[in-house]
Amino acid sequence: MNFLDQAIPERREAKLRYLDADFQVLREGEFVRCGATGDPISVDNLRYWNVDRQVPYRSADVAFRELLKSRG
Repeated sequence: MNFLDQAIPERREAKLRYLDADFQVLREGEFVRCGATGDPISVDNLRYWNVDRQVPYRSADVAFRELLKSRG
């Protein structure tokens, strides 16, 4: 075990339930993964998601591209 192991806190992935204007925390954590890119998104910075698919997105651009893909 390295002495730095204790100094660097482990980042945990959160589990959320996405609602119309908010989200519910099912499991505490610091981040979620973008449903399109896989990039980590800080829970504090999460602004875009799809309620029907229950998927978070890192930006409005990514969310819009995914919407266009799903419509055909």
